[in-house]
Amino acid sequence: MRDPLGQKIKEIKPSGIRKFFDLVTEMNDPEVISLGVGEPDFDTPWHIREEGIYSLEKGRTFYTSNSGLQELREAICRYTERNFGLSYDPNKETLITVGGSEAIDIALRAMVDPGDEVLIPQPSYVSYEPCAILADAVPVIIELKEENDFSLTGRELEEAITDKTKILVLPFPNNPTGSILKEKELREIAEIVEKYDLYVISDEIYAALTYSEEGHISIASMPGMKERTVVINGFSKAFAMTGWRLGYAQGPEVIIDQMRKIHQYAIMCAPTTSQYAAVEAMNNGEKDVETMREAYDQRRRFLLDSFEKMGLRCFEPLGAFYVFPCVKDLGLTSDKFAEELLKEQKLAVVPGTAFGDSGEGFIRVSYAYSLEELEEAMRRMTKFVEARLKNG
Repeated sequence: MRDPLGQKIKEIKPSGIRKFFDLVTEMNDPEVISLGVGEPDFDTPWHIREEGIYSLEKGRTFYTSNSGLQELREAICRYTERNFGLSYDPNKETLITVGGSEAIDIALRAMVDPGDEVLIPQPSYVSYEPCAILADAVPVIIELKEENDFSLTGRELEEAITDKTKILVLPFPNNPTGSILKEKELREIAEIVEKYDLYVISDEIYAALTYSEEGHISIASMPGMKERTVVINGFSKAFAMTGWRLGYAQGPEVIIDQMRKIHQYAIMCAPTTSQYAAVEAMNNGEKDVETMREAYDQRRRFLLDSFEKMGLRCFEPLGAFYVFPCVKDLGLTSDKFAEELLKEQKLAVVPGTAFGDSGEGFIRVSYAYSLEELEEAMRRMTKFVEARLKNG
């Protein structure tokens, strides 16, 4: 029989994160603690859930416009201007998507031609590289370095640019490292982007979960960058709405128009119930976000202190809900560390290599878990690390 599969999709590797989810599932052991999932442990705030329930009770179960509910787009525009100083037209420059992941996918498909190069800093979220390949672009990896706190420097960016480069993916606050970009760094990147006439897809899904004094700054707020940037955001992380599958993109009308066209044919519209709930989140959910952020910050500081005590080097992450400690001194690869930790201590983490080759020697630990779970997890990891150091 003729091979039913396309060569391009066969060459794309499965997510490295999923491998360890599957290992945990196969163990079927209630004693296993998993710090591998990038999902808030908080329930969606009740008043947001209630609005979704009310929309069902009222029979609001029909398609919305392709762009999404008008009132949601307007609420999002108020939110982004209030929090990030970004002003967008709800009718021409805002699109509601099925999670931030769809927005990333259709932004790339709308903006690249075959052979265009897309710069992707790594370690970073697993979907950028395969989405670029599926769009027939050429992903070019920029390896972020621990000595720079896994931020992107202007020099690293400029060295990666060729005459085929079109798009820079900017994944900050970063999954898996928790790194952020500060204003000075963003200005330097913005100048280079403008110099080489590039565009930016800025994934800001963790924007509300930033722990620095200056807070999150979007590159779209830099001079000359709004017309060059598609900002991706959503409700999964900050509002604890992962299963609602709702995100959004904001950017130049000429790009959003074409993204809407792809969305129109592939999706039609984002889930209606989720959109009604999201209106409530945008209008009245920021106090909930602040409460969750404070809890995450407490957990973040606890993990940093724990890693210092057990002798694992770890830079201070200032965004998202991950820490990215270095395990190189233990003489184990990232994969081997994660596999043996799971086997011996029934504790699951994700190897850094799941997020790119430059993640070798590191592990991703999520603190989207209760402090009680984290305390037990750190007891187990301390026991594991101390045994390796003693025998090393």
